[in-house]
Order: sequence, then structure tokens, then C-alpha cells
Amino acid sequence: MVDSLNGSWIRLVFMLLVAGAFLTSSAPCFAQIVPDTTYNDVTRDTTGRKGPEAGTWQVVTPPAGAGTQKPSIADEADSIPVTPEHTGPFQPNPKKAGLYSAILPGLGQLYNRQYWKIPVVYVAIGVAGYFISNNLNNYRSYRQAYINRINNPNYIDQYTNIYSPSQLQQLQNDYSKYLDLTVLFSGIGYMLQVVDAITSAHLKNFDISRDITMHLKPVVFPTGLGIGVAMNFK
Repeated sequence: MVDSLNGSWIRLVFMLLVAGAFLTSSAPCFAQIVPDTTYNDVTRDTTGRKGPEAGTWQVVTPPAGAGTQKPSIADEADSIPVTPEHTGPFQPNPKKAGLYSAILPGLGQLYNRQYWKIPVVYVAIGVAGYFISNNLNNYRSYRQAYINRINNPNYIDQYTNIYSPSQLQQLQNDYSKYLDLTVLFSGIGYMLQVVDAITSAHLKNFDISRDITMHLKPVVFPTGLGIGVAMNFK
């Protein structure tokens, strides 16, 4: 009986020794496990506080969603590459140039950036306006004098003893014709400035360099001398 109890204690002690040896040998393996610090950072309290809390380890937990936050719209906008603007020569739109000149004479030339043409356009408008006004006033004056002479042969006005009724009628007809021609030429000038705005917009960047030339020069042929046409293209 005593021998069996002694044998049981011996086996129990042996098993405890084996288990202790196993745990002792596996302890370094557990100590080498690297904790997941993606979200929890372990920092040591080095604030110098006294007491049992000094020198202890603290677990710092970052706010929820840290590491997975998407960039804001402003950050995305800042990251978009900015392409440089077109820095080539200015090319106007012929339709816009013609429309602007039709609305207001000279506005198409302003759109085409041909500023020197604007005074020319308005000088032409001033000249046309002067002749229209002058011819219209003279036509009305001679017409009224002619009507007064027809109604009353003894009527006295600024043309008395200067023009006869037939001469007044001729002057009336002449200034009526001049007025019509002035209005006609003014309309043609208006259309020309519209056409000028359109063609200038088309030919704004047309190459007119010296590489595009045409000139005549003498040429020697087997049968004699002649004139040749030389053309250079860029």
C-alpha cells in the first residue's frame, strides 16, 4: 500500500517537472510574438510622474477610422495636374466678327484686335453722315422754294432774283439724286466693314512672310531671251 502511494507521488512529481520544463522552454517563443500596432500604439509614460504609475506602459488608441480615411475633395482637387492654357496666336471667330460689326460698326475690328481700323470706320461714318445731312437739307430747301414759286409767282425768299422756278426744280432733282447716292454708298460702306471684319478674322494668322513671293526675272532660252516667273513658297 505504502509502495503504491510512493509510486504515485513519484509519477506526479515527474509529470510536474516535465510540464514545468515545457513551459520554461516555450516562454521565449511567446515573448517574441510582435503585437499588432496598426491601431494600438504602446508608449511608455516618461512624463516623470512619481508614484506607482511612473514608468508604466500605456496603450494609446487612435480615433476610429484612422488609416482608412479617404482624401477630401480639396485634397483631390489639389492633386489634379493643371494643364497650361493655350498660348498660341489669337484666332478670332469669323462669324462672331461679322455679327459684331453688323450690330455696331467697328466692333468686329475691335474683336479682331485691329484697333487702327476703328478710327477709319468712324471717320467714314462721320463723312457719310455729313453728306446725308447736307444733301437732305438742300433738297428740302430747294423743294420748298420751288413749291412756293409754283403756288405764288411773286413769293419772296432767299432764292428770289437768283434762281428761276425751273432752276429750283433742277436743283431739287439734283440734290434728291445726291441724297440717294449718299445713302447707297453709306450702305455699301456698312457692308464693307462687315466683310472686312469677316475676312480679317479668316486671315488673322495667314502667313505673309517673305518666303511667299512672286517676281519676274529674265531667263535665257536656247532660242533667245525671255521672262520667267519665280514663285517661292514656305
